[in-house]
Amino acid sequence: MRVLVIEDERKIALAVKRGLEQEKYAVDVEFDSDNGLGAALNEPYDVMIIDRMLPGSMEGTAIVKTVRQEGIHTPILLLTAKDQIPDRVEGLNAGADDYLVKPFSFDELLARVRALLRRPTQAKGNILLVGDLTLNTTSYDVRRGGKAITLSSKEFALLEYLMRNAGQVLSKDSLIAHVWNFDADVLPNTVEVYIGYLRNKIDKPFKSKPLIHTLRGFGYKIEAR
Repeated sequence: MRVLVIEDERKIALAVKRGLEQEKYAVDVEFDSDNGLGAALNEPYDVMIIDRMLPGSMEGTAIVKTVRQEGIHTPILLLTAKDQIPDRVEGLNAGADDYLVKPFSFDELLARVRALLRRPTQAKGNILLVGDLTLNTTSYDVRRGGKAITLSSKEFALLEYLMRNAGQVLSKDSLIAHVWNFDADVLPNTVEVYIGYLRNKIDKPFKSKPLIHTLRGFGYKIEAR
């Protein structure tokens, strides 16, 4: 899953980036409101983490309002040093989905990000299910028919995105946009290679019907047929 962090305090921004990447997220960071708004409007993200006070032409709540006015419904977590109730109300009324006051623990931020990601899915709690394949988004446990499957970080991220969109055809561009960050060196056949890795681990070793399907000229989808 791909996350945008807009935060001008570089120490905080880079610490959040490192922590989220260790949890298998792809993360882009912007340090001012203007570049942050450009990224928010032009790149597909699964969650945005936006600081309220930012250098540039606008503050974080204005970014949130603009994003919502453009019809973008990506979950947004607003960060702020202001902890008064009116400040929280203003941020939520601007269109943010959640609010976290500085200083904060990374564990709490991670829990809130996970909660935001759960909202638009058909997942039950932290478990994604397609056929006899399960994926736990917090323990990173992946099993098919009860048998544990070991995945690399990128394989896990790709499988999670496929499973969150089970039954939908996802183009290569969509998969790249949500699984790899903006600076990643992604070659034209990168998606094919990683789909192949997943098939070798979740389809080929099992007698059950394949779950990952290719629709030539369109992309890939995961579903139990």
